[in-house]
Order: sequence, then structure tokens, then C-alpha cells
Amino acid sequence: MMKSSTYVILFALIAIVACTNKQQQEASLQRLKVSDNQRFVVTEDGKPFFWLGDTGWLLFSKLTKEEIDQYLEDRKQKGFNVIQVMLLHSLSSKNVYGDSALIAHDVSKPNSGDAAAQQDSTKLNYWQLVDYAVKKAAEKNIYMALVPVWGTNVKEGGVTTEQAKAYASFLANRYTSAPNIIWLNGGDLKGSDSIQVWKTIGNTLNELDSNHLITFHPRGRTTSSEWFHEEPWLDFNMFQSGHRRYDQDTSADETNHYGEDNWRFVQGDYQLKPTKPTIDGEPSYEGIPQGLHDPKEPRWTDKDIRRYAYWSVFSGAFGFTYGNNSVMQFLNESDSDSTAAYGATELWQDAIKNPGAGQMQYLKELMLSKSFLDRVPDQSLLAENGEKYDYKVATRGKDYALIYTYNGGTIKVNAAKLSAAKLKASWFDPRKGEYTPINEIANEGVQTFETPGGKQDGNDWVLVLEAI
Repeated sequence: MMKSSTYVILFALIAIVACTNKQQQEASLQRLKVSDNQRFVVTEDGKPFFWLGDTGWLLFSKLTKEEIDQYLEDRKQKGFNVIQVMLLHSLSSKNVYGDSALIAHDVSKPNSGDAAAQQDSTKLNYWQLVDYAVKKAAEKNIYMALVPVWGTNVKEGGVTTEQAKAYASFLANRYTSAPNIIWLNGGDLKGSDSIQVWKTIGNTLNELDSNHLITFHPRGRTTSSEWFHEEPWLDFNMFQSGHRRYDQDTSADETNHYGEDNWRFVQGDYQLKPTKPTIDGEPSYEGIPQGLHDPKEPRWTDKDIRRYAYWSVFSGAFGFTYGNNSVMQFLNESDSDSTAAYGATELWQDAIKNPGAGQMQYLKELMLSKSFLDRVPDQSLLAENGEKYDYKVATRGKDYALIYTYNGGTIKVNAAKLSAAKLKASWFDPRKGEYTPINEIANEGVQTFETPGGKQDGNDWVLVLEAI
């Protein structure tokens, strides 16, 4: 009996310690805010935060608790610290346990009670599952960027301003104390579509939940600044550079024919007043058809994702969001060809291992290894440049400069832009996160560097110059 009692006490102590550790992890996760210079996002104590996001759009409707654990742990191990998720993909959204998010498809009536769970122990309430995911993410130091309701539902007239206010009030009150929430108003459409609903959601969240950052997720090839830059609730801009190649970006009704040049969105937002941070919240996904809708088109690969990431961040973005075709929809064995979107065939459990996802952490590590809050884009570092895939992008801080080339070749640098008499030069490999020393150079005139491997698309490198 004594031995059994000892084991009981021991197991109880272990459980208490484990619970305490989880609570401490969640409590240690700081809220986010905009930096003093209005260019970046930082933690409450002012430390740099590099947003490395993943689009897990259908997480709440496709994954069980156990699968949520699996997915979040994988993303934590790969350095992701933000997951972008839809709270409501549709007004009829249900979780995998069969519980509806709303009563009678009305956003002003969230099905937040636990009656279903009381009647059936296998049926987890929709909002309880959301709560679970938010807490589990906090334990892993991951922030949840939540889209209240996907834009199509609003555009089709399913949400009035009165309903939007009630729903946003519900969300603000339910999650105001969670340390790891970011609000993504909108959802893949123009802000001009049902603009009063979006303003109502933004203003309501801002009034009732001042603890969390808010932005707007727009449709492809647009940016939130087109409609909401001066709105008091918009803390930072988000653009969706989209999934089209250069030759596919030809729509007559689009004003920004940037093709794959997502850096142009950053440059545009960077010049606006008041100053606000900006980020590419949805570039081309790894494994998705180029142009999005035709599965016969070539698929975007890891090299393309790296290009979007480095182009936008070096142009002045405060972070980057990665996406994967199968992961964003959590394609599983029960999905048929008719329910799988955009020609996805790879199961999400396999797609989380795609190379692009693992390579994103190297960008995050590179940026956080340098002085962060004084970093600025500076194309004057380049003595010559090209267009499209020949475009090179440069950024610098007080004592360093970084120059990215997507297809290798020659980089000519106005080295005198940095103040030190001598510079240490090295190559950084975006595929492996490894440095290769070059040499020390005198900081004068135009310096020429040849990348390893010559010139070819996807032979991308970062030239790192550091003051000695």
C-alpha cells in the first residue's frame, strides 16, 4: 500500500509540474506591438520579432486535436512562429467532430455552448477546438493569425454590419486575454467589396481588444493599404502577391501588373504616410499550379518561394508568410478529386516535409543574427541591376549589408556605402543556411563578386558584407 501511495503521489507531482510548465510557457509568450520606428513588429519588451508565417487556412475544420498537435509541432521545429487560419471558411463551417461553428448560419450567433459535448463525449464543440489550438500554439511560442470570416461569405451578402459587430464582439471578448492572437480582417477579396462590414469588424476588434495587432488580408495582387491604410484599427499592411507568373498577370481590371515582382508591393507601402509595417501574407504556394487554376501548369517550387521571401524582406517587409498547396487545405485521405482544390494530390502529412518549408527558417535566422530595428532597404548598394529574375535586392543595417540574387552570376557593389575601412565578405546559402567565407576587402569603389555555381535560376545566394 505504501509503495502504491508513493507512486500515486509521484505521478501527481509530475502532472502538476507538467501543467505548471505549460502555464509558464503560455505566460512567457509576449504580446506583439509595432516598433517605435513603425517599420517592424516587436514583442512587448521591444525585442525584434521576425514574422515567419504558414497558411494553415482550414485547420479548424479539417484537423483533430491530435493532428493539430502534430502540425504545430512540425511548424515549431521548422522555425514558424505564426499560423494564418480561417475561423469561418463558410457560414456552415463544422469541425471534424461534426459540431457547427454557428447557429442557423448566423455569425452573430456563434455556437459557443458545450451542450453538444455534454450529450456526446466524442463531439468537441467548434469553439472549444479553436480554444485548444490557440493554447497549444502558445505553448509552442506560435501566434495564431485569425481570419474572422472568409471574404466570399461577406461579398455574397451573408454578413450584415449588425451581425459583423456582434460577431467581432464575441471574438474580442473570448480571446482578449490570449497572448498569441493576431487579427486578419478580410479574407482574399478587395476591401471595397462590403467595405462597411470590414470597417465594422476592424473598429469593433480595435475598440474591445487593444491587446492584439490587426491587419487586412486582401485578394491576390492587392494590398490592404489600397483601402485601409489610414484606418486607426490597421496596425500593419498585408498584401497578397498571388500565384501568377509574369506572363499570366494580364487582367484588364487589375492596376498592379507586377507578376512575380512582390518587392514592388513592399516599395509602394514603404513610401506611405503614416508609416506602417508591411508583409507578403500570401505569395505563390509551394506545390500549387502557376496561375492557380489549371492543374496542368507547372508547379511553384522551393526556389520560387525563396525568391518571394528574400525579395520582399530585403525590400523592407518585416517578415514573410510561406504557403503549401496541400497543407493550406490539409488534404487527407478522405478528400476526393472533386474536393481537393487547385490540383492538390499530396497528403498534408507528407507535404509538411516539402523543402521550401524547411528552408524558410534560414531567412529568419539570418535576419535575427544582424541588428534588426535599424535595417533599411538600400538599392544604391548595387552598381548595376536587372529585371525580372535578374533583379537583385539589397538591405543594410549600421554595420552590415545583405544582397540577394535569385539566379547567381555577378554582383557589383558600391561598397563605400558602408562606413568601415574594411569589410568581411561571405556567401550565405538560402538552401542550407550555411556561410562560405570569401575574404576581407578594402571598402572602396565598386567591388565585383561572382557567385558559386555561375548563373542559373534557383542558384540563389546572399552576399553578406560586414564591417570590420
